Amino acid sequence: MIEENVKNLLASLPQTNPFGEKVTLVGAVKLQSPEAINRAICGGLRDIGDNHVQEFKEKYDLIEGNPVRHFIGHLQTNKVKYLIGKVDLYHSLDRYDLANELSKRGEKAGVVSNVLIQINIGNEESKSGFDLSEANEAYAKIKDMPALKVKGLMAMLPDTDDCAELERLAKLMRAKFDELKACDNDIEYLSMGMSGDYKLCIDCGSNMIRLGTAIFGQRKY
Repeated sequence: MIEENVKNLLASLPQTNPFGEKVTLVGAVKLQSPEAINRAICGGLRDIGDNHVQEFKEKYDLIEGNPVRHFIGHLQTNKVKYLIGKVDLYHSLDRYDLANELSKRGEKAGVVSNVLIQINIGNEESKSGFDLSEANEAYAKIKDMPALKVKGLMAMLPDTDDCAELERLAKLMRAKFDELKACDNDIEYLSMGMSGDYKLCIDCGSNMIRLGTAIFGQRKY
C-alpha cells in the first residue's frame, strides 16, 4: 500500500511547477517505522524528512537505499550536534541562535550545512519562524555565517479552508523566493506544501513538498 501510494503520488505530481522547476517530494517520516520508510523508498521515494532528533538517530542506520536526508521539524540547539554531517537539508532554520549553533558545529566539523530559512507566513503564534518583513535581514545575516549555505525558504500555510487566503500567502512566499533567487544562485528551494495543501502550493510556485499522510496514511500516536 505504501509503495503504491508513493508510485501514485509520483505519477500524479506535475513534472515541474508553473515556473519550470522540478518538484521534489519529501516523505515526512515522523513516527514511521524503518520498515515503512524502506517500503516507501522501494516505491520510488528519494527524499525523506525527519521531525525528531531522537527518531533520526534511532532509525538512521536502518534506512536503506541512501535517500536524501532532510530535517523538517523544530530543532533545539542542544540537539544540533547529533545531526551535523548527516542531514542534507535543514528546512526549519527559524531563529538566529539555531543558525549560530549550526554554523559553529559545522565549522568545527568541517561541514557546510544547507539550510532553508523558515518564514512564519501566517504570523501564527503557534508556529515559529521569521516574519516575512524580516526575511531579507535574516537571509543577509545567515548567509554571512561560516559553514552555512542558504538554499531557499520554507513555510507552513495556516490550517484554514479559505483558499483565497492560502493562495495569497503562498504567492507572497513565491515572490520573496524570487527576490532572493534573483541575487543568489545558491537559492534553489521553496519548501511549501503538505498533504492537505500541496496542490495549491505547487500551483503557486512551490518546488518542494513535504507529505506524510498522503504516503503513510494517518499517523498512529
